[in-house]
Amino acid sequence: MADGRARVAASILDADLSNLAHAVQRVERAGADRIHLDVMDAHFVPNLTFGPKTIKHLRRRTELPFDAHLMVAEPGRFLDEYLDAGCDSITIHVEIEEAIEPTLRRIREAGRASGLALKPSTPLSALEPYRELLDIVLVMTVEPGFGGQTFMRDVAAAKILAARDLLDHKAFGAEVHVDGGINRATAEFAGGLGVDILVAGSALFQKGHDMAREIRLIRALADEGFQYTLNDGEPPIPRDKMVSFTSLPKFLALQFMEEIEAGGIPVIMLRGDGQINPDGMRDYDILVPASTEELVVERHAAARDAYLTKAVAWRSAFVVEHGIIPPPDHL
Repeated sequence: MADGRARVAASILDADLSNLAHAVQRVERAGADRIHLDVMDAHFVPNLTFGPKTIKHLRRRTELPFDAHLMVAEPGRFLDEYLDAGCDSITIHVEIEEAIEPTLRRIREAGRASGLALKPSTPLSALEPYRELLDIVLVMTVEPGFGGQTFMRDVAAAKILAARDLLDHKAFGAEVHVDGGINRATAEFAGGLGVDILVAGSALFQKGHDMAREIRLIRALADEGFQYTLNDGEPPIPRDKMVSFTSLPKFLALQFMEEIEAGGIPVIMLRGDGQINPDGMRDYDILVPASTEELVVERHAAARDAYLTKAVAWRSAFVVEHGIIPPPDHL
């Protein structure tokens, strides 16, 4: 698991297409955070790559998440096949003529992340009608269809930071992706615009380059760009860092966890190493993503105080009724 905020999605478009299983395993060993699958149909874009059957065979080769980028004219027609293939997120293009909303809804109903991509010439406003259905906005900084093109800085500057506003309905998990021309020379600029996921392809598969080093450089430079452009020189909060919000007896912790998660914020509940309750069991820690800590405090600080008061009352009542039960030996 990588430190920091930025994540690298390795596109296998520039890999040896006759041995994609090796390419997937290679980028995983090199430290990529996920696999970016460029699906092209030779209709929406003038290139043809691979489809759901290939993806399904690749799925067994790695546990990395699969981000499918469907550059196809009729994604809804074949969506079930991509879902069955094991894609963790599916992003379609806003420029297609097919109805978009039904496909986004089906992706979400399947429990996957849904996204919309837009070509360099397409304004962000084209995504506005679908914002409530979006988990991902993918900003194309090259023309879709082929790898190895030059990064369009003006497109990135105009869209990446602004794309965040389209995802403000999500308390956690929203992602802005950038795809096209990402390498060590462009990662810092993209990171300074607040991008979450950097799709890198040709930069990783250049002969003579150390793929693992390229991934580390792209990730680190993007974080540096974020730190000094958007975060007042402070290092970004690591994307996967969890912090303790409170500790409670198990039955209260379960109730509070459900309340927090109802607001779209994931919670991990772990048995803590602190107070042992009169029933012989330790309190459970409620952990939330560090990036959401301020929001959780804003939403749930009063409820936390109320739950802590309930915990004190429950402990007192338990002692009166049952006495104190010695903790198990493993505690």
